[in-house]
Amino acid sequence: MQVLENIQYKTAFILFGGIGGETKGLMRSHVDYGGKVYKFKILGSVDNDPVACRNHDLITGEKTSICMDLFTREQYIAWHGEAPPPDWKEVTPWDMWVAMGQQVPFFLFTSPPCKGLSGLLPEKSANTDKYQALNQLTVRGIWLVLEACRLYGDRLPAIIQLENVPRIRTRGKALLQQIEKMLKKNGFAVNMRADHNLGKIGGLGADRVRFLIMSRQEDQVPNFIFYPEEKQLRSIGDVIGQLPMPGDTEAGGPLHRLPKLQWKTWVRLALIPPGGDWRDLQNVPFEQYQIVHEPRGGAFAVEDWDKTSRTVTGTAGPGRSNGAAAVSDPRVNFKKDTHGAIYRVCRDDQPGPTVTGAHGPNNGAISISDPRLKDRAGRHPGVYRIVRADEPAPCVTGTRFGSGALAIADPRIDKQYHNGTYKVSDWENSSPTVTTGSTSAGSGKVIADPRVNTNLMPDSYGVQDWDATGKTVRGASRIMNSPASISDPRLSDLKNRYSDKYRMQDMDNPAATVTGVTDVQAGAPLVADHRLKCSPRAGSYGVQDWNETGKTVTGAGDIHSGTSAVADPRIPTDTDRGEWILIAEDGTWHRPLTTYELAMLQSFPRYLPDGRPFQLEGCSDAKAREYIGNAVPCDAAQAMGNVILLAAAQAEARDTFTMSWDTVWVAPYEDDSVPALVH
Repeated sequence: MQVLENIQYKTAFILFGGIGGETKGLMRSHVDYGGKVYKFKILGSVDNDPVACRNHDLITGEKTSICMDLFTREQYIAWHGEAPPPDWKEVTPWDMWVAMGQQVPFFLFTSPPCKGLSGLLPEKSANTDKYQALNQLTVRGIWLVLEACRLYGDRLPAIIQLENVPRIRTRGKALLQQIEKMLKKNGFAVNMRADHNLGKIGGLGADRVRFLIMSRQEDQVPNFIFYPEEKQLRSIGDVIGQLPMPGDTEAGGPLHRLPKLQWKTWVRLALIPPGGDWRDLQNVPFEQYQIVHEPRGGAFAVEDWDKTSRTVTGTAGPGRSNGAAAVSDPRVNFKKDTHGAIYRVCRDDQPGPTVTGAHGPNNGAISISDPRLKDRAGRHPGVYRIVRADEPAPCVTGTRFGSGALAIADPRIDKQYHNGTYKVSDWENSSPTVTTGSTSAGSGKVIADPRVNTNLMPDSYGVQDWDATGKTVRGASRIMNSPASISDPRLSDLKNRYSDKYRMQDMDNPAATVTGVTDVQAGAPLVADHRLKCSPRAGSYGVQDWNETGKTVTGAGDIHSGTSAVADPRIPTDTDRGEWILIAEDGTWHRPLTTYELAMLQSFPRYLPDGRPFQLEGCSDAKAREYIGNAVPCDAAQAMGNVILLAAAQAEARDTFTMSWDTVWVAPYEDDSVPALVH
């Protein structure tokens, strides 16, 4: 503790500090009390990850990180699966005393790893020796500090706080019992609750419900510690609406890149309603959005073994659009001892077939039609969830996209930073999955528009009803100018009608009888003449190559008048990865949050002390998201630091009793009548 220009500093030491969310918050904390200004002086922040320590100092602007592995040798082997290297040594209380600058910190904060305690990890994995060793750091970190202070200092820390996931109440129950026993043995009043919403404590734009232990040594702090004032949660739009558009890495830094997701994932996001998640996809009327290829009759057809085959065409291959080149052949020619269950899928409500020794779907019916795909306790509710811009974001997790609500229905559509757009719109309703964008390479522009905007006459291409009054006879008898066609019901086979009606004669066969009526419906006055020597207009029905020069533009822009079609490679396949703007039915852009935006939801500063936009160095984007998700929100840490400094100031002034409307966080006695809320 030191006094400088009326500023009273209280020392703080942090275990498992990560990239410095807690440190940054404590550095902002300050309280005016009794004519003095109280602030924190950071003694150090311990973490075993050198990349996290490097970024800790980058974000805080002070070199207070300490890279130190707190595992015991047995815990190291259990976690890593191998013995430590020769230069590794187990941390002792003396090492911890040196790390603390050989002084007892007033405030100890610890945020031990929560992977083994989180609901994102299956319980079977959480019970393994590997994750149990990781969980033991929860107890070992506090023990090392208390032992160092007891052996080499003249007192213990006045206040100790632990932060973790709410499920520690069940998965880490034995650990909490050890911590509580250890703290109470050393004279601490202890409060444990799993309903602390750091989002409300810090006034964030995201929910973050956590488990917190707050304890004070009653000899040093006999007065109450009051609970921080809960603030109104901000909407996610309030937080990221002020940021640069995603993709603007010049203004937002390298972490403001949009993830390159698969095209099918973008489509899924566009179909999820705002506020919903992946479970809403099962209610999507997919018939309204399906694009169906309707080839000529016979394309992709499979012929029936017992029926006459179709006409043999010159395109020998399935899917060549004008013939059926496949057959349903019953001659499978299975061997005598072939299992009858080969490639079989069993029903859920029937007995299974014999279990065979070969593990493969072609050896027995080892596949099942399983109807039990239901929501279950423990399944993360935010998978593929789309967050509305006017509501708070859910908890920021450190895992990949798909395991938390890391996407948003963004109303801020800006084409400046995006290349590809593919818009498909339902004209009469709100636009369904729609993509828009520029017409440059890598983008496309398609719209389902019923307005054939060609300035045609009314009833263009119309067909008149036989029983209705005819339309006005116009001077132009083309079907595109007026309804010059009629739905004629009189086309029927009469008993005495010529059999050659509408017939086309073969050039090599005798001609049919010449009748007195030279009409195609009265006889066969037509011939299939193979002597057609004329050349159609160059490019008729032509498809132009994307990489070649375009053909001459003709006055009739129809596919039969010139090469007016193009083979466009810009339409992505399901597995193509990229960045696209998809405009959903609600008119917003459903997209994943950038890593930069996730950091802002955790209340990290927009700019680093050196003036650059917030960023992390030496790690992948996925690892950066993990660091950010594991961090304590800076604003929440600041709010909690303020109440700790207030308690310190009151203890120093010997104001042991204060009238206040604020909730008491750590009372001077244990009240078993107030149950703890467990989520």
